[in-house]
Amino acid sequence: MTDQTQTTPQSPRASGLDGYFQISRRGSTVGREVRGGVVTFLTMAYIIVLNPLILGFVPDSTGAFLGGGAEPGSGIPAIAAGTALVAGVLTIAMGGFANFPLALATGLGLNAFVANTIARQSTWDAAMGLVVLEGIVILVLVLTGFRKAVFHAVPQQLKVAISVGIGLFIALIGFVDARVVTRIPDAFQTTVPVQLGADGHLGGWPVLVFVVGLALMIALWVRKVRGAILISIAVTTVLAVVVEAIGDLGASSAENPKGWSLSVPSLSGDVVGLPSFDTLGSVDLFGAFSSTGTGVLAALLLVFSLLLADFFDTMGTMTAIGAEAGLNDDEGTPPNAQRILVVDSVAAIAGGAAGVSSNTSYIESASGVGEGARTGLASVVTGVLFLLATFFTPLVAAIPSEAAVPALVLVGFLMMQQVTEIDWRDLEVAIPAFLTVVLMPFTYSISVGIGAGFVSYVLIKVVVGKVRDIHPLMWVVAALFVVYFAYTPISGWLS
Repeated sequence: MTDQTQTTPQSPRASGLDGYFQISRRGSTVGREVRGGVVTFLTMAYIIVLNPLILGFVPDSTGAFLGGGAEPGSGIPAIAAGTALVAGVLTIAMGGFANFPLALATGLGLNAFVANTIARQSTWDAAMGLVVLEGIVILVLVLTGFRKAVFHAVPQQLKVAISVGIGLFIALIGFVDARVVTRIPDAFQTTVPVQLGADGHLGGWPVLVFVVGLALMIALWVRKVRGAILISIAVTTVLAVVVEAIGDLGASSAENPKGWSLSVPSLSGDVVGLPSFDTLGSVDLFGAFSSTGTGVLAALLLVFSLLLADFFDTMGTMTAIGAEAGLNDDEGTPPNAQRILVVDSVAAIAGGAAGVSSNTSYIESASGVGEGARTGLASVVTGVLFLLATFFTPLVAAIPSEAAVPALVLVGFLMMQQVTEIDWRDLEVAIPAFLTVVLMPFTYSISVGIGAGFVSYVLIKVVVGKVRDIHPLMWVVAALFVVYFAYTPISGWLS
């Protein structure tokens, strides 16, 4: 999608804030950028609560927990503060250096991999050391131009498929986080993986809050009300706080399946407090290469797995955000792509160095774009709010996912509209595009969808005798994805 909002050569040259961020040139206003930045923060704020829950309760091979505590969850305050700090600094860097409406924070999926696969085999310091090494490798690939070259080697219609797939993926994230879609318990012994609600039906006040929020957001959106997403999140949050105050529903669990999904919307206790940053600098750069149960080859494979997921998640995310904002050029490349990739690479290093896992670009930024964000000013706003959140964690925790994730569903629809740009009659691109689109939500992984699309594209071109149509880098990337998909047997052979 090309940028339809650029000015003509006769337009006067803007100055100051407008000139630096090209706000008018991209057809935006300061008000839209601020609203977009706030909305992006609200749809991402859950990571400040969720990342500590993922990282704070897993013991490493010595039995220690992240943050230095001996008890599960003892490091949660420090992990939360570190999560917000790194997200804030790097998101501001993305806005100021790359001028792109893209926010960064600890990568979901990557943090679970670090906790449950790497830390359990070594120590937390050594696990974060591998994250830093992975970020350094990606930064080198960016600075040498390899990462951007791979991006340009991808056929345009596959880039569109990536955006569409991510749209479905974030819509599914919204429904799952609101517990409108849930996993069927193993006790039912069925091959059906998911269901509607907690028991096959919609039920519970939190789900109703989500439904009200989604209905309000859609109504405001189709009426073209400015600030529709932000208004909906604010109103739904107030509703959620009232519902919790009356019903005392608590957090969702096996015993309480109709509770709140990720955070309980209640204002209690201290609202402001000095943050603790005890996880910062707790890194053993090469410790995993000598840790018991890891070994050099296995450690290298772990770094490779982190790298491949990080490498392509960002490429897909920035393409989707740029397409939704109307900023991409005719080849589907967003502006300042090299700078975007540099900041993202530094974010991986910073996340590991801060002890909160690799930071990466967030597709939830699309919610801010849906609110009107088109420049890096929105990212600066989001980053500042993350920094403030280090002092106001209770306020951030008061925004339940049920109030924020309706934005993901709406933006998922907006990104899905690009599907008409794919020629579904051309099987050579339609099949890879289809696999890309469906496997992202079905596997809950952007990288898996991209990998399936790339591998199938190369395979089909070989089968039909059009080897010359395959860019040399597509061969390399497809081969790397084959190794990525075969991680389990390869790691088994190494051990």
